[in-house]
Amino acid sequence: MLLLSIISIIEEDAYKTFDFVLSLVPQSRNMGQQIIVRVVAILSLLFFSVDSAKLLDSCSSSRSKECGPGLYCFACIAASHCVRSTATDPFSLVNNSMPFNKYAFLTTHNAFAIDGEPSHTGVPRITENNQEDTITEQLNNGVRALMLDVYDFRGDVWLCHSFGGNCYDITAFEPAIDTLREIESFLSSHPSEIVTLILEDYVHAPNGLTKLFNDAGLMKYWFPVSSMPKNGQDWPLVSDMVAKNQRLLVFTSIKSKEQSEGIAYQWNYMVENHYGDDGMKAGSCSNRDESSVLSDTSKSLVLLNYFRSLPIKQIACIQNSGDLLNMLGTCHNASANRWANFVAVDYYKRSEGGGTFQASDMLNGQLLCGQNDVHACKVG
Repeated sequence: MLLLSIISIIEEDAYKTFDFVLSLVPQSRNMGQQIIVRVVAILSLLFFSVDSAKLLDSCSSSRSKECGPGLYCFACIAASHCVRSTATDPFSLVNNSMPFNKYAFLTTHNAFAIDGEPSHTGVPRITENNQEDTITEQLNNGVRALMLDVYDFRGDVWLCHSFGGNCYDITAFEPAIDTLREIESFLSSHPSEIVTLILEDYVHAPNGLTKLFNDAGLMKYWFPVSSMPKNGQDWPLVSDMVAKNQRLLVFTSIKSKEQSEGIAYQWNYMVENHYGDDGMKAGSCSNRDESSVLSDTSKSLVLLNYFRSLPIKQIACIQNSGDLLNMLGTCHNASANRWANFVAVDYYKRSEGGGTFQASDMLNGQLLCGQNDVHACKVG
């Protein structure tokens, strides 16, 4: 009877079936029932995945599961279509045997400034948001670099989207250790992945960041400053970084911390274009004030910002699509014909189709094999 009931539900609504059958597993009283339930769940997914909507197919926003793997249903301004929701992992698709600077990584600007994040101060927050997914969701979807703003606040280190170098109740998101523990959990469960943190740093407490990273259990993944090239050489091979478990790169905006805490000063190692509206002018790509010129090849990494000064969620899907792809080429030309290693965006999943994931595929394709899509680099 259990099997017949499940089959009848499959015929009625395949998308509800998967959740239903899995919910039955702990209620089943013997091993035979558990096996039947799991087999039917898998078969139902396989059967209906044949007809899953593909990239750019029309869909219903209330039935996002109708889109195929790696897609979700989203409406950019007008009708809903299946658009990409996950990045391609170049390490698993192609290889991880190239230097770190020969790969590109999707980066979330103000990764912590998440829509719907509850107040942790008891005071309603009045500041901009830049993302919709949790840190864990961002990492699971293929984001590999996070921009975080860290501040001294309430005797601790907090993530704030603030102004004037100070954090306030109305601009505070959460204690930084909560986010870092999510990152530690991801690195622990994904032993072949590398995560980069780019810190806008307003922490002045002595060794405040060192204590934070120790308390979060992240020092065991630390990539040391002594191994970072300073004269334009290639970075270590990703495979070697993974083998040594040096899978967390951290950059700070405070120069003195490279000596005092062993945290890399960002602009010793990378060039970066203007952020905000100045970085979104079509046909123009120039360095932000703190960075050397983009054509400075003594810095092995290139960071490309592409987000508005004031985020507008409703139009992020447009700026994350064709406009972003065009800027990749513009900044390539300005950066001594180097493709970006990091592409920082707001609302990373919003697009008209491929979006930021297509951008990272293009960059990895160019970096790894000179093609416009990393999938063209796959051998066999």
